[in-house]
Amino acid sequence: MITRLSISAYRSLRDVRLGLDALNVVTGPNGSGKSSLYRALRLLADIAQGRIIQSLAREGGLHSTLWAGPETLSREMKRGTQPVQGTAGRKPISLKLGFSSHEYGYAIDLGLPLSQPSSRFSNDPHIKVESLWTGEMLGRANEFARRDGSLVQMRDARGAWQRVFQDLGPFDSMMTHCSDPREAPELLRLRERMRDWRFYDHFRTDDEAPARRRQIGTYTPVLAGDGADLAAAVQTIIEIGNAEELEKRVADAFPGARVEIVTAEGYFELVMRQHGLLRPLGAAELSEGTLRYLLLIAALLSPRPPALMVLNEPETSLHPDLLPPLGRLITQAARHSQIIAVSHSPGLLSALNAAGGTRPIILDKQLGETIVQGGVTPAWAWPAR
Repeated sequence: MITRLSISAYRSLRDVRLGLDALNVVTGPNGSGKSSLYRALRLLADIAQGRIIQSLAREGGLHSTLWAGPETLSREMKRGTQPVQGTAGRKPISLKLGFSSHEYGYAIDLGLPLSQPSSRFSNDPHIKVESLWTGEMLGRANEFARRDGSLVQMRDARGAWQRVFQDLGPFDSMMTHCSDPREAPELLRLRERMRDWRFYDHFRTDDEAPARRRQIGTYTPVLAGDGADLAAAVQTIIEIGNAEELEKRVADAFPGARVEIVTAEGYFELVMRQHGLLRPLGAAELSEGTLRYLLLIAALLSPRPPALMVLNEPETSLHPDLLPPLGRLITQAARHSQIIAVSHSPGLLSALNAAGGTRPIILDKQLGETIVQGGVTPAWAWPAR
């Protein structure tokens, strides 16, 4: 379980450090930085997939994602007695992302390359530093893998540093290129954990949504991000997951209802039987809110629960009456996976608090900077360049 998350100079997250529990709810007013926090988590996951540079490019490049305010905010600026103004930057351009648990910690530092007038890719960000350590806090004694520029070093059994890679490309992470099962099993283990992180962001439920169509069915322990394989995912829960929990969660949200999967020539289709109706309703007939809730059930009751699942505004298009069942559903899923839910719904936060064991993370914005309200800011140390 991730216990500390740290983000520096990403959009409005100039310097955000969070302590995390099994079930976390990120909330706050519009524009407070909730979406930036969600995107930062996705960027961390993209490192393990080898596409961090491409992901930053889709956001407009490093310059577009960097903190746009001054390098430091003086007390006078914060009090309003002095206008907010920039000064000559004394630090190199740097976007930093990191997290840690009781077992491992990892951090990455991205910046701009040295002048390359002959290259048209001179605006591509370069990975400057990466570090992997044991425990929650980076220190001199517990760091065991480090990347400086193109050089990657790891500690051997005696604690001495050994070079394991000398010409790593500036756009390649040591997580993807140095995860050798013999020389760097810890890197490999952490990379696979990060690759297992799961993100669900606004399932499609319109008339043309993939979840409304019949699909060829195969074993589906992990629901796709767009929900296209909903029927196969539900049937997988029935056969190799917790069918009783599935039935319970459907009835909790829709009393007297149950879902079934009908098949024809290899095609799977989800249908829902409801009290008082003479025939089941197909996925194409369900309301947007009902379909979205069934998608959330399929995601959260996965027979292969991930180490981390991130939900972005799961309450979207749901009736307020569905928020208490959703709170119970998410709380149940948090027994098997760490959950981070990003939400602007007070109703969902209340429902999760009623279910118990929730860590609220309330964001606000001051002078364009995202601030975490209340709580204790965890200690953190970035690897030096």
